[in-house]
Amino acid sequence: MIDLYFAPTPNGHKITLFLEEAELDYRLIKVDLGKGGQFRPEFLRISPNNKIPAIVDHSPADGGEPLSLFESGAILLYLAEKTGLFLSHETRERAATLQWLFWQVGGLGPMLGQIIILITQPPKPFLTLLNVIRLKLSVFTMY
Repeated sequence: MIDLYFAPTPNGHKITLFLEEAELDYRLIKVDLGKGGQFRPEFLRISPNNKIPAIVDHSPADGGEPLSLFESGAILLYLAEKTGLFLSHETRERAATLQWLFWQVGGLGPMLGQIIILITQPPKPFLTLLNVIRLKLSVFTMY
């Protein structure tokens, strides 16, 4: 059984998608980011950087004590290696998969996060520009 410390964010959903596709047993433990759940001492023992997602695998691949992991990329890599799914043992295919994983974790993911913040909490100088962009984009959503 895997405990997944989760909030409904892109990083949180990455792990649920893997767990579902791999048909692994897991329990969702919601972390209320709006109420500071990520700063609770019991959560910080699992994720010292106070970020979701984090997991505790009660049946780790080595058969030892429960294993705690944080950071979505580390969790995905661990789960892929544990299950033998989604990560080839063939050198070139494995390298290509890891390349895209690290690109998503270090490039695409953070940039999408910044875009979401700018759209949902824009600083005042950007409001006019944001309204122009929204108006232009609304043309595509009318149909």
